[in-house]
Amino acid sequence: MKKKMSGGEILVRSLKREGAEVIFGYPGGSVLPIYDALYDADIQHILMRHEQAAAHAADGYARATGRAGVCMATSGPGATNLVTGIATASMDSSPLVALTGQVPTALIGRDSFQEADITGITLPVTKHNFLVKDVNDLARTIKEAFYIATTGRPGPVLVDIPRDVSGGTARYVEPGPVELPGYKPLVDPDPAMVPAAAKLIAEAQRPVIYAGGGVVSSGAHEELRRLAELIMAPVTTTLMGIGGFPGNHPLSLGMLGMHGTRYANYAVCECDLLVAVGARFDDRVTGKIETFAPEAKIIHIDIDPAEFGKNVRVDVPLAGDVRRVLQKLLDALQGASHQAWMERVDTWKKEFPLQYDTNGLKPQFIIRELDLLTGGNARITTEVGQNQMWAAQFYTYTRPRSFISSGGLGTMGFGFPAAIGVQVACPGETVFDIAGDGSIQMNIQELATVVSNDLPVNVAIMNNGFLGMVRQWQELFYRRRYSYTEIYGPDFVKVAEAYGAEGIRVTKPNEVRPALEQAIASPKPVFIDFLVEREENVVPMVPPGGSLSNMLG
Repeated sequence: MKKKMSGGEILVRSLKREGAEVIFGYPGGSVLPIYDALYDADIQHILMRHEQAAAHAADGYARATGRAGVCMATSGPGATNLVTGIATASMDSSPLVALTGQVPTALIGRDSFQEADITGITLPVTKHNFLVKDVNDLARTIKEAFYIATTGRPGPVLVDIPRDVSGGTARYVEPGPVELPGYKPLVDPDPAMVPAAAKLIAEAQRPVIYAGGGVVSSGAHEELRRLAELIMAPVTTTLMGIGGFPGNHPLSLGMLGMHGTRYANYAVCECDLLVAVGARFDDRVTGKIETFAPEAKIIHIDIDPAEFGKNVRVDVPLAGDVRRVLQKLLDALQGASHQAWMERVDTWKKEFPLQYDTNGLKPQFIIRELDLLTGGNARITTEVGQNQMWAAQFYTYTRPRSFISSGGLGTMGFGFPAAIGVQVACPGETVFDIAGDGSIQMNIQELATVVSNDLPVNVAIMNNGFLGMVRQWQELFYRRRYSYTEIYGPDFVKVAEAYGAEGIRVTKPNEVRPALEQAIASPKPVFIDFLVEREENVVPMVPPGGSLSNMLG
């Protein structure tokens, strides 16, 4: 007869069965049985300094690898501190398994010490969640959690584990295949829709491919490149789609939308066919919805049929895994040229390049220098705001999973802990968090994490003394009334050194390259404090609610 195991031991064994290699977490009373089991386990645990950072680190790990990231926190405030990270993963369709402790089952609902209804709290921002009430259900629940998180449209799943479950005992029983009534993720498209899409593509004279994060999630970057080259269509990406198509490819238009390139936005405005691949037509992409791609037929490829027609009309929907759909579509297509259209697009690219003036220390120059120095091969995470947009515009991403940023939720404080997850997932690679002096302070305590775990994460702080993007809106739309956007920042060099990391301050353009080289060569985590021009703006910019054809800057 099999020996009984504690719930914590069953959890550890279940995690190993699912291929989990690392947990980002923070201990507490309700998860002590789990942490006791981890003491002898061969799963790596990264002790974060805040639970929100644990969720972001697991999210960064997931986006860098394509596998589910795992985070863990205790009950009550530990669990609620995960919520922002869970919501971030949900908005960006990132596979995450969040484990939370809970008070013993007999005390649930009695306002017990450190009790919170975390399953109820997270219901709107999880793909699914579980409250495990019997230790005998734990192994099966973990298997189902990973299956749900990683299949179909990826997303976060929460498993709430009461202390009497993690501390109870049972015999481990290997769970069988997952069978969930009502959950049957689509993989292959409707065969009748593929010829309809192929017909629209064959008839198009001015096609544009609009690629989103689904290309990266499904590993469809090679199929996307083949499609673009076969039908000679320029490719524009969303923020989440960056890296899904090589930024140095002749057919690349860069990012579209509010802070997209002029030539991407002009192409979308004038195309007669828009092939949307793994994208959801969010408001930062479309601008004024009535004027978005006004002359275009629309083919929409997505794993989630709920996205079809949610924001824009769709002529041909293709539901299924993006990679599988593109493979089927490629088999049905013939090559095309579109020489006149490509000449027009190339003219736009020459007339309206991304540019900036060179007076003073500019964030755009710093990111260009980083791009040149690393050959576009670094893994870049970002915070949210101006730093994020400059990182999207001025670094050349040539491979998937090399740009990791909070898109849908726009979470300040995401980039630094996400970089920790990326560095753990990619130990031999150069990792940079492009940050602002406002957002970096939201999870700056994770300096202790990178130092104690010898993680050589680099942070490039675009320090302008403002909450930059909010200040930009105040300048443009509120008569420069800078209401509470000028912020006090610490001496970031001293802060880094106080934690045992390395700090560098840069004030002049000729100091940028040496500072970046020093950071990359250092075995330590490095904060580079770039004292940039204070009122530099991100351009182009489509005003809120405006049309893509009308850009500022």
